[in-house]
Amino acid sequence: MPHDHHSHDHDHDHDHDHSHAPAVTGDNERKVLVAFFIIFSFMIVEAVGGYLSGSLALLADAGHMLTDAVALALAYAAFRFGRRAADARRTFGYARFEVIAGFINAITLFGIVVWIVYEAVQRFRHPVEILSGPMLAVAVAGLLVNVFVLWLLTRGDTEHVNIKGAALHVMGDLLGSVGAIVAALVIRFTGWMPIDPILSVLVSVLILRSAWKLLAKSGHILLEGAPDNAAPQEIERHLMEAVPGVATVSHVHVWLISSGRALATLHVRPAPGAEPRAVVEAVEHALAERFAIGHATIAIDWSGDEAGGCALSRGESQEPHGHEHGADTGGRA
Repeated sequence: MPHDHHSHDHDHDHDHDHSHAPAVTGDNERKVLVAFFIIFSFMIVEAVGGYLSGSLALLADAGHMLTDAVALALAYAAFRFGRRAADARRTFGYARFEVIAGFINAITLFGIVVWIVYEAVQRFRHPVEILSGPMLAVAVAGLLVNVFVLWLLTRGDTEHVNIKGAALHVMGDLLGSVGAIVAALVIRFTGWMPIDPILSVLVSVLILRSAWKLLAKSGHILLEGAPDNAAPQEIERHLMEAVPGVATVSHVHVWLISSGRALATLHVRPAPGAEPRAVVEAVEHALAERFAIGHATIAIDWSGDEAGGCALSRGESQEPHGHEHGADTGGRA
């Protein structure tokens, strides 16, 4: 009897290794939340200080601190939403919330960069008087805040992907704070005002880099892109080479629900004499071991028809694969 096999047991074990939430400790979650409130609060202080002192470099650094706050908020969202159970309407759960939030925030950050560059151009044309004393005080306080948050994040467990990402953002913001301090000192001792818009543009490059990486990553996931280490061609080649009893592998689709949580569907035709259930179990194990794919829906293709292509690969809206090729596909869990 043709059958479709779902890797429920493998899912449960594998998710504990590769999903965001289950492996994380409560300590990590608390650290990220405390760091978020500290960074977000001082971002407001820095923005107000930049406005009152007239410093665009401070305002740019406040914008960069916003990227830190975004990174910390997304890390916390990954912890919280990653462990919410799926329901009848959200059968994949709520983990993609962090991806949607990341995409929206990336677009917002691009807007901040455009504003900073526009203001910098205006200040080159019409220099603005800057109060170096308040600017220096706020910039030094910003540096101290970032050093404290970096120390907080790097205590204890530093291997979690969310902790690593947040720490890298904060390290980047240290450069922004140093830039604002340099600008304040130059203005204080030389009176050369253009240093402020110059350094604001340099800080905006840091924001642009963070925004672009966030946009590319979140956009790739929203477009159902494959993980970097699990291209369909590589999956097909590996299964053909590593799994005994596999005659052909076709209709491979692999995508990410959120960062680090991969799923796949594929058709497998067993070699003559091979036991289908054993082949499917071996394929599941290979996908989990080699590609970190925690859930795979594997259909046995009994037709032996290798001529037809996949409707999804051609970008066409056709009947499900089982109607095209005689495969017993079943539903995706």
